[in-house]
Order: sequence, then C-alpha cells, then structure tokens
Amino acid sequence: MSDNAHSGLRDLSTAQWKAGIAAWLGWMFDGLDMHLYTLVALPFVAELLRVSIKDPAAGYYGSWIQASFLVGWALGGAFFGRIGDRLGRTRTLMLTILTYAAFTGLSFFAQTWWHLLIFRFLAALGIGGEWAVGASLLSETWPKRLRPWVAAVLQTSGNCGVLLASLAYYVIARMEAPNRAVFLVGILPALIVFWIRRAVPESSHWEAVKRHERDQPGIADLFRGSIRRTTLLTVFVCATTLTAHWAFLFWYLQHFHGLESLQGWSEARRNALVSQAMFLVMASAIAGNFLAGFLATRLGFRRVILLLCVAYFGSLTLAYGVPRDHRSLLACLPLAGLSQGIFALFTMYLPPLFPTLLRTTGAGFCYNIGRVVAAGGTVFFGLFSKVGDHRPAILCAGLLFLPAAVVAYFLPEDRWQRGHDAGPRA
Repeated sequence: MSDNAHSGLRDLSTAQWKAGIAAWLGWMFDGLDMHLYTLVALPFVAELLRVSIKDPAAGYYGSWIQASFLVGWALGGAFFGRIGDRLGRTRTLMLTILTYAAFTGLSFFAQTWWHLLIFRFLAALGIGGEWAVGASLLSETWPKRLRPWVAAVLQTSGNCGVLLASLAYYVIARMEAPNRAVFLVGILPALIVFWIRRAVPESSHWEAVKRHERDQPGIADLFRGSIRRTTLLTVFVCATTLTAHWAFLFWYLQHFHGLESLQGWSEARRNALVSQAMFLVMASAIAGNFLAGFLATRLGFRRVILLLCVAYFGSLTLAYGVPRDHRSLLACLPLAGLSQGIFALFTMYLPPLFPTLLRTTGAGFCYNIGRVVAAGGTVFFGLFSKVGDHRPAILCAGLLFLPAAVVAYFLPEDRWQRGHDAGPRA
C-alpha cells in the first residue's frame, strides 16, 4: 500500500477502519481480562487458601498464578502467531478473543488456587495471541506514516480495558463475593467475535504475499541471516522491560493492600482505593501513549524507547525509594504511568521489522518471550518483599530498565521513516 495515497484519516477506506476498530476492541478487552486478576489477587487467593490476606502464602501463591498467566501469554503469542501467519489475521483474531473470554469467565468457578492458575494460564494464551495478530493486522492495513499515532491509540485501548476492569470492580466491590464475581465480566469480549466474522476483511497484503510464496518460514528463520541480530536485540529489550513492568503492575497493587496507613480500613474501602490507584496509573498511561507517539514522530521509535526506559526507572525510584503513605504514593504513580508509553511503541515498531510471512510470528515471539522471563521475575522479585511492604520487589525489578535502555540504542533503524517495511519477503 502506498503511503502517499493517504493524506489523512478521512482518506482511510472502510476496510481499514473496520480493521482498526476490530484490533482496538480486541485489545481493550485484552486489558479488561488481563487485569481483573491483579485487582483481586491477594484477597481472592487468600479466600481460596482460607487464610488471612496478611498470610505470606497468599502473596506466594498469588505470584505463581500471575507467573502462569505470563507464561501462557508468551506461549499464546508464539502459538497464535504461527496460526496468524498461516490462516490469516482476521480468523486468528476471533480465535484469540474467544479463548481469553471463555477462560476468564471460568475463573469464577475456581475452588482452589491451582484451579485459578489453570484458568488464568489458558486465558493468557488468547491474550498473548491477540497482541501479535492485532499489531500485524494494523501494520499491514494502515499507512506507515500514521504508525506512531496508531501505536498510541491501540495501546490506549488496552489501558481503557484496564479502566473498565477498575470500574467493574468498583461497582462489584459492594456486592456479595466480589472477588469471584468480577471474573464474569470477562465473558463480554466474546460478543464482538460475531461482528468481526461478518464485517472485518482479511489483510489484502497478507493474502497477496501468501499467494506468491510457496514456502512458509518457521520460527527457526528468526535466527538466520540478517534477521537474527534483530531478533536477539528485540528479545532482550522486550524481556527486560516487560519483566520490570509486570513486577510493578502486580506488586504495586499488593503494596497498597498492605500499607500501614490503611490499617483499620474496611475491605470495601481498601478495595476502592486499589481501584483508584489502578485508574490513576492507567489514565496517565493513556496520556503516556500519545506522548510517546508524539516523540516518535520527532525522534523515531528507537530513541524514544531508550528515553522511556530511563524515565520508567526514575519514576519507580521516586515512588518506592522511601516509604510513603497512600496519599504520597498516589501522587507519584502518574509518572510511572506516563513512562508506560514505551509499550505503545512496540506495537507498531516490531511487526515491520520482520518479513510478511514471519510478521505475527516474529512480533509475537520477540514481545511475548519477555512474558516467560517476566513470569519468573514476578516470583523472583517477590522474594525481596516483606509482609505488607513490596517496595524492595518493585525497586529491584526497576533496575532492569537500565540495561534495556543500553541495548535499545542498538535496535534497528526505524523502518517506517524510510518508507518501507522490513527487508526481503519471506
């Protein structure tokens, strides 16, 4: 598709708008189903274990459940990435949404901690796959010069999903058994599959390349020729940033639950504060997505990724370098949220680095392999925590942004600025 053929959003075709809406909705419900658990992790796991929320076992098993989710996310990215390159973007998008909606809803029926672990793992397969498929669909259907802004809007959909999760929990928090009932909200995404099946066309770019290519490349091709260096550098940056990011996303909410300044609060009041904290982080992350997109149009993806690694490290050091009460923490959290714009850039920066028939495989593998490392990191950095004080876990994890910033300097050139996609076609 020629980028010169488009002067603005008004010139986008109906098919392009439908692809954009489908990806946006898929990612929004990604964010919803992804964060329902982090909102209720400690109290719900404590309920399943029949122990107090202050019992270390709740945090220990809760972190293992989160780790299983991140492993499932990584495997889902690889599994559905291969399906997306073989069967097409739209068909695979529907499969991923149905997967994460069904198993998030089934979490309602968990009776033990390992039931919840299995359901979260299976839901994550779909969430991880949807990321790679949605990113590739838009990178192939929307104009190249709009990619920084597409990245911001697409990542914002995930943030909106998290806000929706926070709102749902805020409403449900005063109901009976809210920590269990909140998972039923995760069934909603299944409804959009009917619209996608009827209205969203397949990527014409994928169809054209698929018709002319006889051999389907495999994952091993990511480690051959000139693509190998790109794969290795991208895997490192994704693994380190995602490990630090997910350690923060999991432990900062648990840190709020255990703050001394909240002693004597009712469970409903404490849950409302946790929802408020998540809302604050996600709202500032939405602003961060557009800030990152704006900076990328001026400096390029690679340089802004480096800058935001440093900014994320600095924000966590500021917030958790010294003990703070809940009011002080709430004031610091927007800086961490703004820094999360780095993950908006990955959505449009990664797919074009790889040939068309390796696009969802490459983007999904490099981005989601970081989930495997992040899974171990959630448990590992949790070992630095004390009961009620998770600052050491967050601070230690935040150090990973520094090597990520160094390696980001050596990432490939921003290909969208050169006006063409990645190298030779597979």
